[in-house]
Amino acid sequence: MTLGKSLSRIGPARLFVHATVLLIVIIWLIPTLGIFVSALRDKDQITVSGWWTAFSGSTQTVAARMGAADTAKQDGANYVIAGSVFGDAGSKGTVRAFGTRVQQPAAYEAGQTADLGDGLSLQVNEDGSYRFMKTAAFSPDDGGRRVYLSVATPAQFTLQNYRNVLASEGIGQSFINSLTVTIPATIIPILIAAFAAYALAWMEFPGRTVLIALVVGLIVVPLQMSLIPLLRLYNEIGSILGVPSKTYPGVWLAHTAFGMPLAIYLLRSYIAGLPREIIESARVDGASDFDIFVKIILPLSFPALASFAIFQFLWVWNDLLVAMVFLGTTKDYLVLTAALNALLGSRGGNWEILTASAFVTIIVPLLVFFALQRYLVRGLLSGSVKGG
Repeated sequence: MTLGKSLSRIGPARLFVHATVLLIVIIWLIPTLGIFVSALRDKDQITVSGWWTAFSGSTQTVAARMGAADTAKQDGANYVIAGSVFGDAGSKGTVRAFGTRVQQPAAYEAGQTADLGDGLSLQVNEDGSYRFMKTAAFSPDDGGRRVYLSVATPAQFTLQNYRNVLASEGIGQSFINSLTVTIPATIIPILIAAFAAYALAWMEFPGRTVLIALVVGLIVVPLQMSLIPLLRLYNEIGSILGVPSKTYPGVWLAHTAFGMPLAIYLLRSYIAGLPREIIESARVDGASDFDIFVKIILPLSFPALASFAIFQFLWVWNDLLVAMVFLGTTKDYLVLTAALNALLGSRGGNWEILTASAFVTIIVPLLVFFALQRYLVRGLLSGSVKGG
C-alpha cells in the first residue's frame, strides 16, 4: 500500500523517466559484465559458448580415436576394444552424445549401443568409457577409428587470464607510463581553460565574441586532421631548441591542445552562470580579477572542473593514436593501451587475453568516474541552463 502511494506521488512522467534511465544503465552495464565474466572463464569455454552461459557450463564437439585392432580382447562370442575416449588424461567432462561422422557428432545418446554395420557396434558412456565390439576378429582397418563426441563441461573460472596479462613483460612499466601521461594531460588543460573561461565570461575586451566563436568552432575539428600538422610544428620547435621529439612534454602539450576547446566551452558556460552579485561585490571590495578567480570562481566551479576532468581522463587514458605518435613505440615510453595492443598482436585471437586486457584497462577509469560522478551531471546541467 505504501509503495502504491509512493508511486502515485511520483507521477507517470517522472516514473517513465526513472524507468528509462534504469534501462539505459542496465544496457550500458551488460557489456562490462560480459567482459568481466569472460575474463574469468577458462579459455576453452570462451571459444565455444557465450559469457551468459558461464554458470551453466558449455557443450563442445571433440574428436577421439579408439584403440588399435591388436588391443581387442575376446569376450564370449564377440571381440571387444575397450578404453576411454578421454585417454590417459582422465575425465574432461560428461559425454552427452556421440557419432562416427563429423556431420552427425550427436547421432547417438551416451550409453546407447550404436549398430555400425558389418557386425560392428559401439557404446560410449557418459564417463567417456567405450566398448567397440565386433562379432568376428578385428581387421587392422577396424582399429583406430575416429569417434566424435558432444561433451558437456562444468563451469570453470580462473584467474590465470589476469596473471598472463599482468605478468607480461613491460605491463607494469606501461601502467606507470599511462599514469605519467594521463595525470598531467588532465590537469594542464583544466588550469589553462579555467583562466580562459573566466576571461571570456566576466572580462570585457575587444574580440571576446570572436574568440568564443573560435573556441566553439575548434570543438568540431577532427583530431586526425590536426595531428600531423601539430606533430610537424612540435618537431620543428624541438629541433630549434634542441629538445628530443619523443618525450612526455610533447604528448602533454598535444592532449592539452586537443582538449582545450571543449574545456573552455564547458567551463565558460558554467562560470558565466554564477551569480553576478558575488563578483561585483568582490570588485567593490577591491579584489583583483586574480583574487576573484582563485577565491570565488574556482571553489564554485568545482562541479564543472570535475565534469571535464572525467572526460579528459577517460580520453587520455584510453588513447592509443596520440601516444604512439608523440611517444613512439619504444619500451620505455609505451603506454598501457599500446602494450596491451602489442600483447594481443603476439597472442593472435586469444579471447581470454582480450577480455582480461580490456578489464585491466577500464579499472582506473571506473575508479575515477565513480569518485567524481556526483559532480558530472551537476556540472553539465548547470553549464547548459545558465548562459551569460
